[in-house]
Amino acid sequence: MAPRAVPTSIASPRKDVSALVSNGILIVIALCFLLPLAWLVLASLDVKASYQTQLPAELSLANFTAVLTPGLTFLPLWNSVLLSGGTAIVTVVASVLAAYPLSRYTMRFNKPFMYAILFGTCLPITAIMVPVYSLFVRMNLLDSLPATIFFMAATSLPMAIWMTKNFMDSVPISLEEAAWVDGASAMNALRRIVVPLMRPGLGVVFIFVFIQAWGNFFVPFVLLLSPGKQPAAVSIYSFFGQYGAIAYGQLAAFSVLYSVPVILLYVLVSRGMGGSFTMSGAIKG
Repeated sequence: MAPRAVPTSIASPRKDVSALVSNGILIVIALCFLLPLAWLVLASLDVKASYQTQLPAELSLANFTAVLTPGLTFLPLWNSVLLSGGTAIVTVVASVLAAYPLSRYTMRFNKPFMYAILFGTCLPITAIMVPVYSLFVRMNLLDSLPATIFFMAATSLPMAIWMTKNFMDSVPISLEEAAWVDGASAMNALRRIVVPLMRPGLGVVFIFVFIQAWGNFFVPFVLLLSPGKQPAAVSIYSFFGQYGAIAYGQLAAFSVLYSVPVILLYVLVSRGMGGSFTMSGAIKG
């Protein structure tokens, strides 16, 4: 017998047009992101860089050599690491403690509290900086790095609590009940069972808060007065001179170096935490 012919599907012209339009929109969006990145890389290697995106006449590392100094790059980056890392750690610990009763216990004020947290995410930071600045002056906390860390952690808590609660809801409460039967307290069950199982989610919250604090300019600019305590997000203004003069090449080189720690953190956390977690095998019998 002759083999039966397999019918072939013919794509309709309407689907082809829609695919072409969607691909064109994606290409335009990709170019909007790639062109600034192209300027950043090319300008960092061009001694005569300008605001225009152009190929350098001669590749040079002179811009990196000029900015790689303790006062210009290393100290501000270290301050950024302290400020962002401290903010992320304090926020993750506080969000775990705040999300645990919201996730595990049914109380009357759960929904009102969650709505109040959601309202906190809508407040712009500029709306509260005047009373915060007055509070810092009255309590003699201006130019204090720990006080700035705690304030930035407080501003990051609303969204962190929402994210942490969603990750904590995916951990079965039966695991904690088994630990309670064995004599573990609620805090021991949280520390030994819940937190290890939601490490990927906590990694996401940590990266989210760290990146927000890393790029925050307004809060450190207002609360940290000493140049030796200011992070890289504030010290980047040293490349903007008077009368509109800007060192474009050094600014691009500093921006490249400024982006490296965040990229490294994302790679390390994503590899260390893993992309997902499963509950299979957590309870036997």
